[in-house]
Amino acid sequence: MAVGTLPANGTCGIRTLYPPVPEIGHDCRHVCCVCDMFSNGCRLLCVLARCPLRSGWRPLTVIALRAETSERTLRHWWEEKNHEDGVKWKFLEHRGPYFAPPYEPLPDDVNFYYDGQVMKLSPAAEEVATFYGKMLDHEYTTKEIFQNNFYTDWRTQMTKEEKKTIKHLHKCDFSEIHKYFFDKNEARKALPKEEKQKLKEEASALQEEYGYCMLDGHREKIGNFKIEPPGLFRGRGDHPKMGMLKLRIKPEDVIINCSSDSKVPEPPSSHRWKEVRFDNSVTWLASWTENIQGSIKYIMLNPSSKLKGEKDWQKYEIARRLKNVVDQIRSQYRTDWKSREMKKRQRAVALYFIDKLALRAGNEKEEGETADTVGCCSLRVEHIKLYPELDGQQHVVEFDFLGKDSIRYYNKVPVEKEVFKNLKRFMENKDPEDDVFDRLNTSILNKHLQDLMDGLTAKVFRTYNASITLQNQLKELTNENDNVAEKILSYNRANRAVALLCNHQRAPPKTFEKSMQNLQGKIDAKEKQLKEAKKELKRANADYKAHNNERTKKEVEKKKKQVERLKDQLMKLKLQATDKEENKQIALGTSKLNYLDPRITVAWCKKYGVPIEKIYNKTQRDKFAWAIDMTNEDFEF
Repeated sequence: MAVGTLPANGTCGIRTLYPPVPEIGHDCRHVCCVCDMFSNGCRLLCVLARCPLRSGWRPLTVIALRAETSERTLRHWWEEKNHEDGVKWKFLEHRGPYFAPPYEPLPDDVNFYYDGQVMKLSPAAEEVATFYGKMLDHEYTTKEIFQNNFYTDWRTQMTKEEKKTIKHLHKCDFSEIHKYFFDKNEARKALPKEEKQKLKEEASALQEEYGYCMLDGHREKIGNFKIEPPGLFRGRGDHPKMGMLKLRIKPEDVIINCSSDSKVPEPPSSHRWKEVRFDNSVTWLASWTENIQGSIKYIMLNPSSKLKGEKDWQKYEIARRLKNVVDQIRSQYRTDWKSREMKKRQRAVALYFIDKLALRAGNEKEEGETADTVGCCSLRVEHIKLYPELDGQQHVVEFDFLGKDSIRYYNKVPVEKEVFKNLKRFMENKDPEDDVFDRLNTSILNKHLQDLMDGLTAKVFRTYNASITLQNQLKELTNENDNVAEKILSYNRANRAVALLCNHQRAPPKTFEKSMQNLQGKIDAKEKQLKEAKKELKRANADYKAHNNERTKKEVEKKKKQVERLKDQLMKLKLQATDKEENKQIALGTSKLNYLDPRITVAWCKKYGVPIEKIYNKTQRDKFAWAIDMTNEDFEF
């Protein structure tokens, strides 16, 4: 492809994007541009390199661009030497976080009403009112606790006059505010293609400016460079703080972390940072404390980065080490069920639950600080019921409590006789609000786990059991003679077994019923097509028997292929419907991204000929690039 000579100053919009091309020398400049240079209007991405040692521009093909870009962006960090212990990086430079834009007041024709009368709110009170107005069609705003928390926090933003006037939330009318934002959202969806492209380019420019950092000589992508805007806290499950006001984060709330020899990011005009640190023992770039639960939030690198990847790899290697001692640990806690020390008995039973049920350890919390969520160590008598016999099973324990993120954990499980006897003893003469494990806390349990194996925590047990369950389920469910669609269904079923073990639940998506109806419509249409194709095949066979020539023979072959193709398409649709139905209340993604060693999945894909992109999307493939590169089909967790 011939490309006209282009000037070095980039007057046609060319800009430097990548480092020099190694094959043509260190001083070469690698640039790219998008040109509308053909009469048919086809937009092509052209890459050219200018080398001072050679005259003119050297054009590269589009294929070459993709190959070089892919090779450059896929950094094999797992083949590089690590820093000394405790040092995460030597050099770190970044632009700092991107703050939410300031509040834009409502137009004059959009009103808030109190007790049927138009009321002009102060900017602070109006902004919080818009948070509630946007959510009018959401289930949250029907919940009393959400309404009460919102109203309490909203009043803190009101003027004295507004507080005197606004006495009851039910007299407030946010309908015009809701309509304004709904219409605004619909208008954005209906924007012409050119306007949407413009917004996309603006987002890309923002990503270029704030979304990358320089880490030890490499340009790394940042995961979450935008600070969350103010709004109303939602939480998961029935969180007691839902509806509370999430305050706007300002530069004065943010701690910056970078190299002492880097250019410290500039805060927005007329602001300053809370603090600037030069701490290379941590991996975060910025941090602040949110006001709802007092937790620290971080800006971190993208999951595909070296620091994140190394942490993942290390996590799964620790879980793999547990495999060598898990039988010994299980033998020990079984022995301790009969210990004379009550403390040992409680610790042993708690460890059994962490091992077999993948329960979290549970952390102590100050009263009233967060939701009434519990883990294994903080279980109360009211959370457990004991059944000597239930539904034909002996020694059944019923758990019912709020776990992490206020997600209900409900399970009826048969346990070993000694565990049942111990639980009964632990719960004797106690009130419902008393702790089951009154001689145990997370500190005691964690110390014991460290004594059993260096680096062992409840989460390591969870990761080990999740990964080993996936591996065993895949061996049990996969049939090498199945087609790819059937193998993927087997994989998702294995993943689902892990999600159930870890209690990774979700509410069925709002669009679930509609999407299932659409899918069933496709199945019905495909069955109709198949029925018609079979009739056509039958007619073709009859025609072939009557005439027995080359033309009718080819027609039969053609109709046979059509029937087989439609059968395959119908089977895939039915498998998709089965998968969708089985997963409607299970969150497969949480375990897939956080608890399952990706090497198990990669090995399975390679062994059974399943394309990795059928299991992992592009973002996930970038995150697990280390596993994809180093794993062969014989990998065993």
